[in-house]
Amino acid sequence: MKLFRAFSNRSFVLLWTGQIISRLGDSLHTIALAWWVLEKTGSAAAMGTVLICSTIPMLICLLIGGVAVDRLPRVSLMLTSDLIRGGIVLLIAFLSFQQRLELWQIFVMSALFGTIQAFFYPAYTALVPDLVPVEMLSSANSLRSISVKAAGLIGPAIAATIIAIGGTSLAFAVDALTFLISAICIIMLPRVPVLTQPMEKENGVVQDIGKGISTVLNSPWLWVTLVVASVSTIFLDGPAEAALPLLIKQRFGVQVGLYALLNSLSALGSIIAALGLGHLKRLHKRGLLTYGAWMLASLMLLVMGLPLPVAAISLAFFIQGASITTLGLAWINSLQEFVPANLLGRVASIDMLVSSGLVPIGYGLAGIAADRIGAAPIFIIGGSVATTVIALGLLHPTVRAVD
Repeated sequence: MKLFRAFSNRSFVLLWTGQIISRLGDSLHTIALAWWVLEKTGSAAAMGTVLICSTIPMLICLLIGGVAVDRLPRVSLMLTSDLIRGGIVLLIAFLSFQQRLELWQIFVMSALFGTIQAFFYPAYTALVPDLVPVEMLSSANSLRSISVKAAGLIGPAIAATIIAIGGTSLAFAVDALTFLISAICIIMLPRVPVLTQPMEKENGVVQDIGKGISTVLNSPWLWVTLVVASVSTIFLDGPAEAALPLLIKQRFGVQVGLYALLNSLSALGSIIAALGLGHLKRLHKRGLLTYGAWMLASLMLLVMGLPLPVAAISLAFFIQGASITTLGLAWINSLQEFVPANLLGRVASIDMLVSSGLVPIGYGLAGIAADRIGAAPIFIIGGSVATTVIALGLLHPTVRAVD
């Protein structure tokens, strides 16, 4: 099957295996952390603060991370990142088992975690084109998306079971183990020159950052989309991340099982979308595809805030998951195909920085507003504003022209 053609590459198989295990751990961590904070504080604002603590350090370090990715061996950066993040989560698990875990400690360790992420994700984005030829990029990215969402599909159910049996402490411990397994898979990657040799250092760090910024500014489809993302994510990510546990609690009662189910349905929609796109050798009309999926995801956020039964809310999560994956695959394929390899780490870091730069504002506003006026209105407002902003970006001709 065309979807699996990237599996003919042994290096990609190793990377993919480590990532699916690590992502399974991430899904456990997401549920455990959200539920630990909710049980500890009962506040959406507290969860928003945790997210802010992890996001701001990541944003601050992203440009340096992008330069590091284009200067140093990408495999080494990913290995170091996995080991450090695994150690952080292991410390969280230990403190939780000892009944000594406090909210301020979560804030600090979330900040450390976010700092390390600034190096890992640009490295992964830039490494994939080093491993597979261009005709396999669609397959490789789809397979990664499927692995991420498959972990998101089964992870919440596993997390709910683990939390019911051993509490959030056990879920944190299992997550730490998955980082170790991912690191082992990275160690097993063959040490071929393209993966181990550092890039040539022609300029200073500031000049390297400037080169990445100029690359973005010289590509209208890039900078327009990043501006749209920077604004729309305030209204998309804020409610979805900071206020969702409270929405479920206020509308349906405290049900970790329902929270896990909705996350699983979103993951299922993502998997189906990735399966469909992964069969294509090359994606076409990526401008329209990206923005159309983006607007649909925003509309589904609005639906989540409406007074609808569980079945309707579940369908909205499913559709949003499929839409976000379609958006992500179309975008990452465009970056990997159109941006030169020696600039991809910097452009990927700028992408993350600009598109996520205002997310902490969204976390804070959504959390505070949800505590004061209820979670449901935040979803309705967020979905409406995000849809409008994304539609305005689609008016730019260079965006519609991206094929």
